[in-house]
Amino acid sequence: MDGLLFWHRFQFGFTATFHYLFPQLTMGLALLILVFKGLALYRGEERFNEAARFWIRIFGLTFGVGVVTGIPLEFQFGTNWARFSRDAGGVIGQTLAMEGMFAFFLESTFLGLLVWGEKKLGPRLHAAAALALFLGSWLSGYFIVATNAFMQHPVGHRVLADGTLGLEHFGAFLFNPWALVQYAHTMTGAVVTGAFVVAAVGAFWTLQGIHGAQARLYLKAGVLAGFIGACAAAFPTGDLQGKQVARHQPVALAAMEGRWQSGRYAEVNLIGQPDVARQRLDNPVRLPGVLSFIAYGSFSSDVKGLDDFPRDTWPTELELLYYGFHIMVGLGTLFIGLMGLAALLLWKGRLERARPLLWCLMLAFPFPFIANSAGWMVAELGRQPWLVFGLLRTASGTSALVHPGQTVFTTLGFAGLYLVLGLLYLFLVAREVANGPEAH
Repeated sequence: MDGLLFWHRFQFGFTATFHYLFPQLTMGLALLILVFKGLALYRGEERFNEAARFWIRIFGLTFGVGVVTGIPLEFQFGTNWARFSRDAGGVIGQTLAMEGMFAFFLESTFLGLLVWGEKKLGPRLHAAAALALFLGSWLSGYFIVATNAFMQHPVGHRVLADGTLGLEHFGAFLFNPWALVQYAHTMTGAVVTGAFVVAAVGAFWTLQGIHGAQARLYLKAGVLAGFIGACAAAFPTGDLQGKQVARHQPVALAAMEGRWQSGRYAEVNLIGQPDVARQRLDNPVRLPGVLSFIAYGSFSSDVKGLDDFPRDTWPTELELLYYGFHIMVGLGTLFIGLMGLAALLLWKGRLERARPLLWCLMLAFPFPFIANSAGWMVAELGRQPWLVFGLLRTASGTSALVHPGQTVFTTLGFAGLYLVLGLLYLFLVAREVANGPEAH
């Protein structure tokens, strides 16, 4: 990989990873805020309104930083990936424009009404604003996923006379089968992130012995949403996503599992270290036949290895792809176990007294961010060496006139800016948590 391509990819990967820390939380919180407002309207209990107000403030802080960190991604399409924008912009420009014009403005407008309009709107309209915020947030997520789905599994397009891609069937493009499955998996991951953060605040307050009613509510909401979301992220959404990869990107599946040789009764590798030079997996711990069953529904199905594909179609960062996939799956399994145990103790009425588990819930909130970031890393690395799978190679999408040194310089600038933004965000959120739900 030449230096220009490496730095363009590195900059986009770095800025996208940092940016996605914030939308995954806002999309998860949007659902929980809607639930709190719905319960407040249905039951008439002020504690639900109080919970909604607190998390709306956290949502607003997170949304603001997410907007700022998302702007550099849009500019990079023109600066670093001009050829990609030229060749595929006629297709992906549709959903990117819809995300900006419809979903973003819907989300930002009704966020303002939620923050400042509760007394003037009344309970029903304020709950309706929470619904609009949820729809805007989740629509925004869908348009971005639909854009990425075209890059993973291009449908609804045609190749024009000049070699660029044009939109032929908008419905096929917008409702790409890949997008529907990927969206469901992405949103369950976002729910897990939001739930873990809510549960962490509830656990912290419980351990401190403060804000008792709200702490109990956050624990209950976070644990239940976290358990349901973690289970749904594994099955059916994760299972369907895996089958989709096996069907359309079998070379990526082989790389994710560190599998070089084809064969029936293919095993799942729980752990192991890929040795690309020797084309083998060292120190593996395996479950025979499970990969065949997960991918194709039969323990005896044949699963292709990397050796069955031309070397120039292999994902370019095999080790990173392998470890990213196993980090995502491993953490997802831990989430089910942790939230399952917490849900059991919650049902038995013992969660608030289980201090070791409360400590685990309080300290576990960063891990869904890691798991979601690893999941997107797997999706993007698995698609390589293609920008649009099977149609446009990544090396053909860069801007040739941008020097690597310029990209390094701007990457360092982004790193400094994001460090300041990240620290400021953590300070403001920590202050809100310290002030408690009664603030403002």
